Amino acid sequence: MANDVAKGNSAAVESSLVLTRRSLFAAGLGLGTAGLLATAPAPRVWAKTYPSMGTFPAGVQGKSVFAGGVFPLTGPYAAMGHDEQRGFELVVEHLNNGSKFTEAIPSLKKGGGVLGKKIELGVADSQTEPNPAVQAATRFIHENKAMVFTGAVSSAVAVALEEVGQRNKVICMCSTTASNTTTGVSCQRFGFRLMADNYMLAKALAPVLAKQLGHNLKAAYLVPDYIFGTSLFSSLKAAFAPYGWTVASEQLPPLGTTDFSSYLLNIANSGADVMFNETAGADSVTSTKQAMHFGITKKMKYVIPLFSGFAGKELGPELLESKYGTEPWWWSMQDKYPQAKYFVADFEKKFGYKPRFPAANTYDSMIMWADAVERAGTFYPPEVIKALESEHKVDTSRGEVYFRAGDHQGVSPVPVLQGNSKSEMKGPEDFFKIVGIVPGEDLMVPLNASGCHMPSLTAV
Repeated sequence: MANDVAKGNSAAVESSLVLTRRSLFAAGLGLGTAGLLATAPAPRVWAKTYPSMGTFPAGVQGKSVFAGGVFPLTGPYAAMGHDEQRGFELVVEHLNNGSKFTEAIPSLKKGGGVLGKKIELGVADSQTEPNPAVQAATRFIHENKAMVFTGAVSSAVAVALEEVGQRNKVICMCSTTASNTTTGVSCQRFGFRLMADNYMLAKALAPVLAKQLGHNLKAAYLVPDYIFGTSLFSSLKAAFAPYGWTVASEQLPPLGTTDFSSYLLNIANSGADVMFNETAGADSVTSTKQAMHFGITKKMKYVIPLFSGFAGKELGPELLESKYGTEPWWWSMQDKYPQAKYFVADFEKKFGYKPRFPAANTYDSMIMWADAVERAGTFYPPEVIKALESEHKVDTSRGEVYFRAGDHQGVSPVPVLQGNSKSEMKGPEDFFKIVGIVPGEDLMVPLNASGCHMPSLTAV
């Protein structure tokens, strides 16, 4: 495909149709010999042009394009943020230089960047807060002419980043965000989320737990007090209601809490049969250790509905043995998906450990963007969005996935996990066994119930 070429201040040459010898014959203009063909006039080119939008065409005038990453490199989600950053670095390396992973995707097989342009990356710290994230993404757009940016972990940050993308007409590929609002009431035309949302995670988990633990149980919830936690609570409550599960207690600690004792005391005295710990990152590790000291992990069944990427390493098999939960991706999915095997091997070789789901989310999301650009034949945002909305399946580390056109939610499988005992671990990072992988198509909230009213391309 032809590279983008700036044309004036408002358009770029994007695609062309060149008359070939075959097309000349078809038109009744056949030339008798190769010599005559060689002396024929230069082929005519029909060019398609697009108006300026966002950072286009300014961001595609050179030999490279810029992609920004906004990750929580400090704060309670820092471990996951650094994992995201490494996934970002690896995918840019693979897109620029080629890899076994990209060779398996027809549009990316040739390597050499995207549409012949190398990708330059920049990384900024969101500090797990929306305001610094917005400032960083805005800087990437205005100073670096970013054609795409990615990032999150905190769903509040993800929603803010998507708004930046919509306002500035630059595509945001949200990497790690589980709140239903991201592609629900806060959906944006310039925002896409591949990771399974809370509705999907809860729907995958509920039948497994109901079968293992029983029906008509009382559950207590430790809910981080922001949109991720409250969204997950609502999804779990709805998913378990058909099995007769009721709410015994809902405790709402703020993000970054270090002392959970008052919340855990209420849960311990709630009469619950099951405790759901919805906290993530460092908060999940801290609260789980404190729950153990309160005797909760022995008194009632203990569930972590969304295991944090590094919970296994921090908590160990002693605390996680037999505990159920989900992740949007786990590295042993390489036993099922060939692309995961390539991704895990290259990541581990480069960074010295097996990737967690934040890295996989970032990597796969950027692969989806690059594939869409190649299929569109242009970086012009509306055409790339159209390609992403086409529900074209791309082979990723979680199998073949796509975005639902109506809300830009990724249709992605969800693995249900159970913690391994120390004797079950086959290696130092083998913290979980996969007890089932639920297809994404079976987990999606009905579009008319998602709350998404998709903005137009020009809406701000």
